[in-house]
Amino acid sequence: MEKTRILIADDSAEYAEELRRTFELQQDLSVLRPAYNGRDCIKRISSDKPDILILDIVMPIVDGLGVLKEISATHLNKKPLIIVVTALKQEAVASMCMSLGADYFMNKPASAQMILERIRMLTGASSGNSVTASAPSPVSMHEMEVAVTGIIHAVGIPANIKGYQYIRDAILLTMNDADMINAVTKQLYPAVAERYSTSASRVERAIRHAIEVACLRGNEEILYGLFGYTVNNAKGKPTNSEFIAMIADKLRLELRVGA
Repeated sequence: MEKTRILIADDSAEYAEELRRTFELQQDLSVLRPAYNGRDCIKRISSDKPDILILDIVMPIVDGLGVLKEISATHLNKKPLIIVVTALKQEAVASMCMSLGADYFMNKPASAQMILERIRMLTGASSGNSVTASAPSPVSMHEMEVAVTGIIHAVGIPANIKGYQYIRDAILLTMNDADMINAVTKQLYPAVAERYSTSASRVERAIRHAIEVACLRGNEEILYGLFGYTVNNAKGKPTNSEFIAMIADKLRLELRVGA
């Protein structure tokens, strides 16, 4: 069985060991020797070629943002899936990490089990099974991100409003786990909020605003094709969950996610 290789980059040996113990209980995961500073992390990405990088931001020599910039500037044959886990709670830091190529953002204290659950969610792998055996999506996370970004640009959501990032991530999460749309307030909004160190209610309001902007100023032909009569001002606009679910379902079918 080919195992998924995880590199943990964190200056806390205790925290890295906690993660290692949890991950290595999984038959399909293999944990590489941790990197305790950013410079070593950069070297290890090139030499060890991990599948997943668990990255702290506050590290000596080179910090996590420096690591993300280096990864972005380096032409890697295979970029690892990057989960940032940090004690920094500023929304600007989360946004910067995502813009530099991070796939997910979590705040400490995040338990090893919670991080493991996010790994399963992002890779599409079931607990205890190998990634290859669980028939993951035939497309990469990057391809999914490009598709989601393209469609929300097309419907007319401007990139300079907060709801843009929130709705983008909500669609990606729903594409990976369709059940999340059935628990929008209890699971989906909190998952997005955790990534950006904000509250679920702020995520909900920002997504609502983004949808209203799209319906008022966006491409009417594309909106009508997706949502039909619900973009008619006389009959109301699509709800947050309708908007997210329709786009997620459309892209899931087009990209054959989970096929």
